[in-house]
Amino acid sequence: MAKLRALGTQNLNAISKEESFVPPWMFRHQDLINKLESAIQVNQKRLINTLNYIHFTEGSVFIYFSHPKYEEGILVKAYPEPCIGDKLICRWSGNTFSNLQSDGYSFQQLIIADGQSILLVPGRIQRINAESLTIELPTAGYDICERKARRYICQDIQADIIQSGIQIEGVLVDFSPFAFCVRVLPETSSPFAWFNVEVPTIVHLRKGKQILFSGLCRCIRQINDIIGREIVLAPVEDTIKRFRSVKIRNPRFRMNPPPSISFNHPFFKRKIKREIHDASNTGFSVYEDIKEGVLMPGMIIPELTIKYAGALEIKCKAQVIYRQEKTEEEKFRCGLAILDMDMREFSKLNQILNFTKDHRNHISNKVDMDALWEFFFDTGFIYPKKYSLIQSYRNDFKETYRKLYQENPEIARHFTYEKNGRIYGHMSMVRAYEHTWLIQHHAGRSMEKKLPGLEVLRQAMLFLHGIYHMPSAKMDYVMCYYSSDNKFPDRTFGGFARELDNPQGCSLDLFHYMPYHGSSSKTRLPEGSSLEESSLLELWKLENFYKYHSGGLLMNVLNLGQKDSGNESLEKVAKLLGFMRKWKAYSLVNKDKLNAVLIVNQSDLGVNLSELLNCIMIFMIDSEGLSWELLSSAVSELRGVYDLNKVPLLIYPSDDPVINAIPYDKQYQMWILDMHHSNQFMQFMQRKFRMRYE
Repeated sequence: MAKLRALGTQNLNAISKEESFVPPWMFRHQDLINKLESAIQVNQKRLINTLNYIHFTEGSVFIYFSHPKYEEGILVKAYPEPCIGDKLICRWSGNTFSNLQSDGYSFQQLIIADGQSILLVPGRIQRINAESLTIELPTAGYDICERKARRYICQDIQADIIQSGIQIEGVLVDFSPFAFCVRVLPETSSPFAWFNVEVPTIVHLRKGKQILFSGLCRCIRQINDIIGREIVLAPVEDTIKRFRSVKIRNPRFRMNPPPSISFNHPFFKRKIKREIHDASNTGFSVYEDIKEGVLMPGMIIPELTIKYAGALEIKCKAQVIYRQEKTEEEKFRCGLAILDMDMREFSKLNQILNFTKDHRNHISNKVDMDALWEFFFDTGFIYPKKYSLIQSYRNDFKETYRKLYQENPEIARHFTYEKNGRIYGHMSMVRAYEHTWLIQHHAGRSMEKKLPGLEVLRQAMLFLHGIYHMPSAKMDYVMCYYSSDNKFPDRTFGGFARELDNPQGCSLDLFHYMPYHGSSSKTRLPEGSSLEESSLLELWKLENFYKYHSGGLLMNVLNLGQKDSGNESLEKVAKLLGFMRKWKAYSLVNKDKLNAVLIVNQSDLGVNLSELLNCIMIFMIDSEGLSWELLSSAVSELRGVYDLNKVPLLIYPSDDPVINAIPYDKQYQMWILDMHHSNQFMQFMQRKFRMRYE
């Protein structure tokens, strides 16, 4: 594969700022000139069109000069002017030619390198000076070299080459999907003599601090000259393992017409477009011609746009994870994984994919509110006792649900199965804690031969399994509450937790539930007792208490005493969207002993119809000397933040003697899933309920 490049004056001066003269690129490929007899002829018309395109795009050409004494020639970079007839004017790049003019170099060829082919144009000089060169173009030029894949000149990409404790810094010169060239900076901190060309090396390609590629590469060759050296490297692997292997993959679909992707290539300034061959909500594959390839395994694309039907656009961050050659078609199939995507964008992608399978599936669409309320009452989801609790706040509930189902906020998602505007299956979830989403409102009613309740559950599972690894989703855990006498969730959620038998993978915690009817006026605690915001020491005691009684995931979910690094907190995000969500821990101390920790949860009325996001969680750390009267006084002090007649209490553990001595309303199981075990949950549902994911 022939290699003809020139390094621009600006880049060379950046490497050697103190030098007033930078040598031109040495021409070491005399064998190319010897191929003229067998080369493909290119007529003058095509030459002129090519030169005008180069001028239009502010590109450059090379002028090949030979020395009367030395065997090797030189390449001088030049910029062509517009060409109308057979005369071409080229302006020199910098003062390179004037510095060499006295050395007797003579013009040989005009060389046009477009990254894939090389055109030699043996024109005749009409005029030459320190500013420009005028050439009379011949009737034909020669295409002497065609690379396997086009090579692209790169700009502003830094390269770090790391091998056995040494680091070599450089800049990316050019790129193809098979190999790339790095010019090593002379001021690199580690001596290049330590670099072993026979040993694979780690290469990072980055723009500023943003990593665009990181992988193991082998050295194909290195070139040394007066201004430094270049290393040509090729990735060792044609496939990378971005995510853990799973037994059940999210289904892939082929759509007609096919969507497409477009992005600005991270290594060079060019817009790339490709048709999508097939797609799932975790990634997609595309085909590209070998000669026009631009996708290299491991390469990260910071912003990629998926376009569907010429109208819908979905943005994401993606990474190339494999490149497979289809030799009979002279094509490569490239797979890309979605690394991150906004929640709304992800919902759009899932909606497209779901429509491919069943047009009655909907994700976070603008639901007809009358149809939604009719569904809630008809399925018994809002039963008489629950309605008696919420009926006095029904206008607030209506407004909350209007915002959730019409404004499509990023902290909530809903799944429906609809026919002719009527809802047959519904499931929703909200972001309840910093890195945790709460599944709620799951119900369905019969429809022909369909089971809409299971269908929306299937939708939600595929959605969750596709998005949990995306940082912006904040979905390390998924949780739900269900009444201990509710058979379906106990068979599904509870059944999986019992089968997995690993509370750090999926935990079940039983809470007593009771509505608190006490006075809203602040009740004085007895002498020797205090109720203050929990200290780090008290939160540590709570964590040890929970670990002893459960060993589950609730403390990971609550994330008490820890600040969420990076993005804004859930409280701030919810506030910007017009919602409220916050929680805070308080410690009830009696005679210097920590008796209980109370977690005050606050949200908008009706986000959860059982108001379990508007409740006080009570952890009975040490019930010795603790009475219901004392605990009730603590609750009374805290209930002033709620605009509720009855404040829900969730009390743990359920076997505490103080709580068992008083009547409670019901028991709730709190189910929490570490999303790294989501594929195991999908396998469980496949075995137990014959759920299909294709």
